[in-house]
Amino acid sequence: MFSKEEFLSSINKCNNDLTPGPNRLSWRYLKVIIKNLAYLSNIINIANMCIELEHWLSHFKMFIPIIIPKPNKASYDIPKKFRSIVLLNTLGKLIEKAIGERLQFQALSKNKIYPCQLGELKQCSITDAGIVLTYLIYVDWVKNHSTSTLAFDIV
Repeated sequence: MFSKEEFLSSINKCNNDLTPGPNRLSWRYLKVIIKNLAYLSNIINIANMCIELEHWLSHFKMFIPIIIPKPNKASYDIPKKFRSIVLLNTLGKLIEKAIGERLQFQALSKNKIYPCQLGELKQCSITDAGIVLTYLIYVDWVKNHSTSTLAFDIV
């Protein structure tokens, strides 16, 4: 069963200015709606029933594809010349965020995350990544292996 705090925590991280999906409901409006505890309880009931019935509503599967041209590419006759993104139903995304938060918490609390998988995890910082990297290098040194590292930032 999901709690009100889980949903409030998930929605507070959402950017109000993101483009809404097919239901035309923006994060800004959804944040106002769930301030009413009756509405929030209904959303939580929907999420709990989706989990209990093991069924994701078709309404949450609807999307709008948007094509974004790549810089300096005039023609759209070759797929590599553009990017497409998908705008999903906002309420469905909120429920997915709450599920993701719960899964991450459970995986971390039971040590089910491989040490190298630190990207986008809560409670993991560059310091944690450095400690893991140092440990892996040390393990290789003990085995008389050489270690090299390549690091880059993708923006």
